[in-house]
Amino acid sequence: MKILHVVPTYFPAVRYGGPIHSVHGLCKALAARGHDVEVFTTNVDGPKDSSVPLEVPVDLDGVKVWYFPVPAFRRLYWSPRMGKELGHRLAEIDIVHTHSVFLWPTWAAARAAARARVPYVVSPRGMLVQDLIARKSSLLKHAWITLVERRNLERASGVHVTSKAEAAELRRFGFALPGVHMVPNGVTVEGGGEASSELPETVRSVLDGGRPVVLCLGRVSWKKGLDRLIAAMAFVPDAVLLIVGNDDEGYTEKLRDLARAQGVLDRVVFSGPVYGRAKTGLYRRASLLALASHSENFGNVVLEAMVEGCPVVVTPEVGAASIVEETGCGLVVKGAPQAFGDAMQKLMADATLRAEMGARAKQILRGRYSWDAIAGEMIEFYKAISVVGSPYGG
Repeated sequence: MKILHVVPTYFPAVRYGGPIHSVHGLCKALAARGHDVEVFTTNVDGPKDSSVPLEVPVDLDGVKVWYFPVPAFRRLYWSPRMGKELGHRLAEIDIVHTHSVFLWPTWAAARAAARARVPYVVSPRGMLVQDLIARKSSLLKHAWITLVERRNLERASGVHVTSKAEAAELRRFGFALPGVHMVPNGVTVEGGGEASSELPETVRSVLDGGRPVVLCLGRVSWKKGLDRLIAAMAFVPDAVLLIVGNDDEGYTEKLRDLARAQGVLDRVVFSGPVYGRAKTGLYRRASLLALASHSENFGNVVLEAMVEGCPVVVTPEVGAASIVEETGCGLVVKGAPQAFGDAMQKLMADATLRAEMGARAKQILRGRYSWDAIAGEMIEFYKAISVVGSPYGG
């Protein structure tokens, strides 16, 4: 099967977070299964343009990645060269899979696929959540939904979500959707040992400090529920909270003030992001991973921690919470500070329970949630929509 994935930016080896790593994990696994996998993306790399080769395939783990320039309207990732290439190439493609909404490349790919009568799939990747839209650029995004996104979704051959929570959020919009199919994200098992030397000194000092460590890994954002996680630390008196991630919102100082007001500032440590095998070392040495998010369409860090034997405590709003419940490899609890803190303290006080959860997680996740297994599920989805088709228009 020849599959084209379209994503606005694609630099899985650097600072970008969950969605890009998930798309690459899927693409890599599909290619390993013998499928012809290509990615169309742009050269936008944060505030700058990457020096990647343009308009030629670049091999990344068996995936052919095409980077296209963005000459204007940078926030929309507008790339006429990509649009032209889509027009040339779609006749040879079996499935188009778009990742994200509100951005030009995925709109252009959906429109081109519909015109070429090629089945296409839309993965919103957690971007269609009404509460998130209300907090940021609400008028613009609602206009885009009305003029663009509704039609893209309703004309798709299928919509892919990663969790029940994401599916429920999507249905709140009232779209006349095609089949909505849930395929979770997979998890990569890092080979080799830990790269402790790559950890920031701040992180190493916490891990070597002799106290239990509650790890929170991800963007420093209001969405992650860090306010209630910090408040919950009052109920976990012996532990240190280690918050590892980049702060693009300038939120850290507000959280420091909150920690000071809660009397836990001396037990809350902020660090920049950590990647690869260094991140693996964090999971292996932390007592538990805590994710108190207000909204999380999946939460890759939950599976990453579990596969390394680290038990987790998450809120029901985390998409991967259903996996935590099904496997029994952690606790799912409401985000109120005392309830969340009591759950963390329960695990802190029971080393045997933590070890049992960790061992069970390793066994289950390395099979059922490997990227190879997830790629197999996605192929079945692709095959089904290829047969059923969709109500294409011009």
